[in-house]
Amino acid sequence: MSAPAARLLAAAAAVLCGAFAGAAVRDDGDLAGVVLDEREIGLALTHSPLPEPPADESNAVADDPAAARLGQRLFFDARLSRNGEISCSTCHEPALAFTDGRPVSKGLGFAKRNSPTLLNSAYQRWFTWDGRADSAWAQALGPLEHRAEMGGDRTAIAHLVAGDPELRPAFEELFGPLPDLSDPERFPRRAHPSPDAPEHPDHRAWLAMATEDRAAVDALFARVGKLLAAYQRRLLSRDAPFDRFVAGLRDGDPEKLAALAPDAQRGFRLFAGRGRCRTCHFGPTFSDGEFHNTGVPPLGGGHHGDPGRYEGVPLLRANPFNAAGAHSDDPDGPRARATTGLLESPETWGQFKTPSLRNVALTPPYMHEGQLASLEDVLRFYSTLEGAQTGGHHAESILAPFGLTDRDVADLVAFLESLTDFELDPELLGPP
Repeated sequence: MSAPAARLLAAAAAVLCGAFAGAAVRDDGDLAGVVLDEREIGLALTHSPLPEPPADESNAVADDPAAARLGQRLFFDARLSRNGEISCSTCHEPALAFTDGRPVSKGLGFAKRNSPTLLNSAYQRWFTWDGRADSAWAQALGPLEHRAEMGGDRTAIAHLVAGDPELRPAFEELFGPLPDLSDPERFPRRAHPSPDAPEHPDHRAWLAMATEDRAAVDALFARVGKLLAAYQRRLLSRDAPFDRFVAGLRDGDPEKLAALAPDAQRGFRLFAGRGRCRTCHFGPTFSDGEFHNTGVPPLGGGHHGDPGRYEGVPLLRANPFNAAGAHSDDPDGPRARATTGLLESPETWGQFKTPSLRNVALTPPYMHEGQLASLEDVLRFYSTLEGAQTGGHHAESILAPFGLTDRDVADLVAFLESLTDFELDPELLGPP
């Protein structure tokens, strides 16, 4: 092996602690088809492969195949909504990488934020744009009762599960006998807490229920969320062209190395270098999982009025379905400790979660309100920061314009497109 190739392999091996040894080289000593230098190869190796998802001890059925199948059925069941026409898949369409392609999602009405993809959501630490949920199952419960989304309610959902001849036995197989909901005085057809609308009939009906009956409905409702989360944990996307390229860096397979064209490699060079994108988009998920104020102007113009993480933290801590709550299967575990340790700070005003870049080419429009229509628009915004609204103590200090050329934009788009995995399990893309 030539000296240049040996040095290249040594640098990569140092990053991976010796994870690979031996790569295809051309006669001139370079890796075949690779335009990256030693440093860039080392950084590329930190982004792939995507490992198995972290455990969620707060959900005892998170990895149960039977729970995932039942959750898949519920995900596509419009009966969970108030009008019987909206399901979880309305805002998370499989054909659109489990988004809806709108700037802000639309159910019974318009929500105020963009619908994020569910692909690889199993890797997330916080859920929704403002992190108001600390588990996938807690997040799944919010849209079920949100008036602008599905508009349902937990007591109606409990009656649906208890009264369906197929749902009930499958549910009881996993969780044991359901409570007897047959007494309409104890369990009205519709009832759920809605403290922001104290005169709403559903809220008044909820307050009229006995404490133990409300607890029984809450327990069933939490389990519905856990079933939905078990299905969503199976929506994994881990075999993009970039992943095959990185595998080629490890084993020297020329066919794998050819998965990433030179323009996409140049795009990664910008991503890992001058663009400083890895400051927030690092690791196998291409995300730090945290919250930032990037200054993108609001969708309708004017000044930002969405508090983002500043609002999300108190909502999370007050949520009875959080990982430290009574319905968690691990109320003293790591997720619970992360939640109870959160601080409320004005510094978080206007901050939103860093999304993963995997499959990002499939999920326009972008940002928390879908303000930017294309990847090109996103890159040009960060290139110039024209119109950015990050002022005072809420400013993101890492943001600085870095002046992309048209070729730079094209190369970065090519790289971002290489993070797309089209080979999802077809059995997961519709009702089971």
